Amino acid sequence: METKITHNPKPEWLKVRVPGGESYQKIKSELRSRNLSTVCEEARCPNISECWSGGTATIMLLGSVCTRGCRFCSVKTGNPKGVLDSDEPQKALETIRVMGVSYIVITSVDRDDLPDQGSGLLEKTIQLLRREEPKLLIEMLTPDFRGSRECVDKIVDAGLHVFAHNIETVERLTKKVRDGRAGYRQSLNVLKMAKERKSALVTKSSIMLGLGEEWSEILQTMDDLLEVGVEVLTLGQYLQPSKKQLPVTRFVTPDEFEALESIAKNKGFAYVASGPLVRSSYRAGELYLENKIRNNPGMMKSMRREHGI
Repeated sequence: METKITHNPKPEWLKVRVPGGESYQKIKSELRSRNLSTVCEEARCPNISECWSGGTATIMLLGSVCTRGCRFCSVKTGNPKGVLDSDEPQKALETIRVMGVSYIVITSVDRDDLPDQGSGLLEKTIQLLRREEPKLLIEMLTPDFRGSRECVDKIVDAGLHVFAHNIETVERLTKKVRDGRAGYRQSLNVLKMAKERKSALVTKSSIMLGLGEEWSEILQTMDDLLEVGVEVLTLGQYLQPSKKQLPVTRFVTPDEFEALESIAKNKGFAYVASGPLVRSSYRAGELYLENKIRNNPGMMKSMRREHGI
């Protein structure tokens, strides 16, 4: 895989439409009225129009200021100094009801300033949603919790259906791309701990391409994720959010993404979404997961029994 830096404009296959539409405006209004953030906006996701117009969004909890400073991410970085909005779980529930979705992705910033790194509030949110909306399927895209098994167990035991944590990039580039407190092996271990805690739980991860990775490194990352039990993989093109973040090294072609999807499926992933505009929270992937979970009576029955639903 060629790694020469290019300053060419975005290719045709990366063009996206300007956000708009009645559903998009409605969701934006509801989120703003409750002072909730979305990773869709904070990370400047190129699929925001498609997803929001389709009536879905990824809600971001624990505020909008992250204690990490990953060099690919446009989310605000700083020290929230322990400030938390204890009403976030209720606000999330109200927003989800307005949106009328059957599958929700919840994510959060990193909160290294908190003793429990925010896991307690995330746990409360999942528990509230399971209690008040028992038919809702919940995916949690988690931070790494500094590798804390206690925090991971807390999230898994809260009753979510899909545990997602992004490896982000290949091992060689991790220190360049991610905050120094994040780690390739630490992220793998977080995914492994979730699967060890509950083997029936679906685990998921994502890789960004276009940061200087080699083809062989992508394949090795796939193998490493499979080794810790990850079943769902997404691969997408890294896009520089602003001049403050890392530049794009190259634009990976749709044909390359298609080839990687085929390889990943042959390696053993249950589901793979691979394309220039694919992101970790990807509507097609969520539809696949919803069908998989709802069509598994044993899994649904077990989760209802565990959480008294």
